Amino acid sequence: MTPPTGPGPAGPAGPARPAPMLVIDALGRKCPIPIIMLAERIREVPIGQVIAVLADDPAARTDVPSWCAMKSHDFVAAADLPQGWALLIRRRY
Repeated sequence: MTPPTGPGPAGPAGPARPAPMLVIDALGRKCPIPIIMLAERIREVPIGQVIAVLADDPAARTDVPSWCAMKSHDFVAAADLPQGWALLIRRRY
């Protein structure tokens, strides 16, 4: 499953969602597994690049943004998928 790119929540006139350099498929996995997968793989992308975590556990929808704030990475956006979300994170260090 590929996370969506293109117009962001602001609509066609708003900025496009960044294309992820890495996609972590955590669909069907319960938290904290999506967070663990993200923490293990975030260093695979250069600083400033975006990672998409695909998750369908409702806890991931709030836990991933919280983890980003705690670890000083940017939570970019959450895009609805047919099942779950694509949670976009920008690596900051």
